[in-house]
Amino acid sequence: MSENPISISSLNDFIFCPVSIYFHAVDGGNEKLLYQDSCQLNGTEVHKNSDAGLYSDLRSMLQGIPVYCEKLDLCGKIDTFDISRGILTERKKKIKTIYDGYIFQLYGQYYALIEMGYTVKEIRLYSMDDNRVYKIDKPEDNHEMNDKFLSLVDEMKKFSFSEFKQSNQLKCKNCIYEPICGFSSI
Repeated sequence: MSENPISISSLNDFIFCPVSIYFHAVDGGNEKLLYQDSCQLNGTEVHKNSDAGLYSDLRSMLQGIPVYCEKLDLCGKIDTFDISRGILTERKKKIKTIYDGYIFQLYGQYYALIEMGYTVKEIRLYSMDDNRVYKIDKPEDNHEMNDKFLSLVDEMKKFSFSEFKQSNQLKCKNCIYEPICGFSSI
């Protein structure tokens, strides 16, 4: 494992704004109510049972286990992986839109599980509030998304704060860190 692997959970954050990853790390030791908005707090709550291994008592269900993909230098945790059925599931509180970042989190987990020797037959998102399952194409079944995923990982490895300029005001308007961010476009 490299000294600074990319966190699978930061893939979605990086797409929103690379600077938000920095603020998450800086605020990491503080009380979450001070720096997380309601969506982030809900997401933390969603993952509580799987992180603690309490989502299912089936022996074939891996829950909240750490994974690492050496090839891409990605690390993180999976929500659930049903070994017997080969189904990897990333749970979200409420899915209104399937963002690329959600898919890329699944891709990172997928590649890590494959590298660890597991057989993954299906990947999916699960929206808890409305009990909906969204089947997602595996990377080898969607070359366009896989190329975007690999480009994102490469971009994250090469990222430099000194060269970054946020140009999307809408992202800044929806960012909880905007008032203290020196990169804001507002």
